[in-house]
Amino acid sequence: MSSTLSPIDFESSRQWAESIVSRLTLDEKILLIGGKDAFFTHPVERLGLTSVFFSDASQGVHLLEEFKGIRYEKRLERSTQFPCMAMLAATWNRQLAMAYSGAIGEECRAAGIPVLLGPGMNIYRHAQCGRNFEYLGEDPFLAAEMVRSYVKGLQSKGVIATLKHFLANNTDYFRRRSDSLVDERAVREIYTPAFRAGIEAGARAVMTSYNLFAGEWCGQSREVIHGLLRSELGFQWLVMTDWWSVYDGVKVIQSGQDLEMPAHDATADARRLVEEGLVSEKDLDRMVLSQLATFHSMGSYDFRKDPECLEKFEDHGAVALQAAREGVVLLKNRDALLPLSSTLSRVLLTGSGLDAPVVGGGSAKVEGWGHVSLRDAMLKVWGDALCVVEHPDEAGLREADAVVFNVVTEDSEGWDRPFDLSPEVESAVRRAVRLNPRTVVLINSGSGINTSGWTGDAGAILFTWYHGQNGATAVAEILSGAVCPSGKLPVSIDKRFEDSPGSGYLPEGESLYSGWQDELEKTQPIHPLRYEEGIFVGYRWYEHKGIDVQFPFGHGLSFTEFEYSDLRLERGKEAHEVKLRVSVRNCGTCAGAEVVQVYVADPESELERPKKELKGFQKVMLHPGERKSVDIVLDRSAFAYWHPERRDWYVEPGIFRVLVGSSSVDIRLEGTITLD
Repeated sequence: MSSTLSPIDFESSRQWAESIVSRLTLDEKILLIGGKDAFFTHPVERLGLTSVFFSDASQGVHLLEEFKGIRYEKRLERSTQFPCMAMLAATWNRQLAMAYSGAIGEECRAAGIPVLLGPGMNIYRHAQCGRNFEYLGEDPFLAAEMVRSYVKGLQSKGVIATLKHFLANNTDYFRRRSDSLVDERAVREIYTPAFRAGIEAGARAVMTSYNLFAGEWCGQSREVIHGLLRSELGFQWLVMTDWWSVYDGVKVIQSGQDLEMPAHDATADARRLVEEGLVSEKDLDRMVLSQLATFHSMGSYDFRKDPECLEKFEDHGAVALQAAREGVVLLKNRDALLPLSSTLSRVLLTGSGLDAPVVGGGSAKVEGWGHVSLRDAMLKVWGDALCVVEHPDEAGLREADAVVFNVVTEDSEGWDRPFDLSPEVESAVRRAVRLNPRTVVLINSGSGINTSGWTGDAGAILFTWYHGQNGATAVAEILSGAVCPSGKLPVSIDKRFEDSPGSGYLPEGESLYSGWQDELEKTQPIHPLRYEEGIFVGYRWYEHKGIDVQFPFGHGLSFTEFEYSDLRLERGKEAHEVKLRVSVRNCGTCAGAEVVQVYVADPESELERPKKELKGFQKVMLHPGERKSVDIVLDRSAFAYWHPERRDWYVEPGIFRVLVGSSSVDIRLEGTITLD
């Protein structure tokens, strides 16, 4: 790496790697294709190859002290707990995504961590997936745009971004025993665009997933790695397995895989495989070459702790706070209940998670520092008027000027969690909204929950996600009106889980479990998971089937109002390029940000297509009375779909509808364009 942290190009890195591979012994090559001590690569000291350290990630840098009996040196005293990735997606802010990942990159540099095991980008297929909080929602275009920014921000700090989990890993229910059966069109249109975007942004690593795909585990599937990832998507750099996810050494070595983590399990007998001719030494050369070229290109072998980055943690906390401010989604605000006046006499705060930070679990869990609790954040606004009661009586609920009910779900890697709240919490929320129409419900979660039993009675609902170490400050600011909410849902929230396209994913007769069940998982049969909905995921599904949702994709209210006008469409210079301009005015009384969303519809198509698809967006900040023009360019990909017979992306000539609005159902303006 140069002093400006510019990566070395592929050809130069490959030439350097070839010179090293030619000097390696067979034993050294075998060492290099498997991990060491769970999160390291093996060194080859005689050639100056140091161990490269990997760190788990998602809500920041996961600091290891002990893992599977291995004790690690303490690389950092603290790392910032950022809002979860789903909340980042809810900001719809590309620049903020770059700042978010850049801050994480600086903490990696402070700790001497050259490889971050993130970002996650699996598509939100249903609300129960335990890792939805680590991902970027249901729409492939939104996820792709946010990933593109994330990769650029992180790698600008010299830290390798790892795109995960490839491919079609959309549940954590006995994840190693799940066989995803997805048609090729859905793979291209729904499940790989975010990976393609990350690759185009220069991501240096991809992690394969735990599940099987079309009958083979992804980490040892030649179809998945060599065929789709390398040949079709053009990925040239390091591919690694997820931890303990492969089983057949021959398949691993011949699949296009480069590195088995955390150790040589499937590849433990690689020497015998070479000696018996089941694999060749050239196969190992390919694996090692990819690894060496990747680490060389980003200076990973010379990566050292950067003490200057230790001075930036306050800045990182500010980025985390801004992500929380922009990611909170105002779902409902009956009779403008919010913002709550700071002069109220009695504000009742109840529910769970009032004093502890809320955070998703598993490898993505980050402890954070300088936590601000919801209790303390609200005390700063309402002081003695704030009354905190865990189990308020009826009189307390009725007499409060406002009730704030905090709901927390426990989402984690390793298992899925129910769409429904527990009976106790559900009953308590229903009781509160029934007794006091001025009840505000806060939802701290990584994905949708069942709100159908109390949405109608609630005065206001805020989706606050897992909002990071100081996200409660953002919540209090929005409750009080100091900040105008601007978050938009990156997911659709169902009225019933049965309405979801992925609702039938559990094997017949089985039910959800909680907690790590590794030994039980080994006894489970492989269960086929048929993605029968094809390309109709998320809002595409609900519109295709005519199903009403509780809250639609792209939805998010504000304390002000925005007016759209003067939509103009014109052909661009490039083939199938369309330039769009629309005027947006803040016609309310407070400053606020609006997310202009652009959807494309193909009214007549050879193959069935969704009623509309997100193909552009821009977040714009406006003062009261201010008007701005928003320009968005739709390129060829905005109009194309994957044609299985042509085996390519295809733009069908004809008329396309271009819809502009504030959510997937709140379309304000519409135009048409004819493409040849």
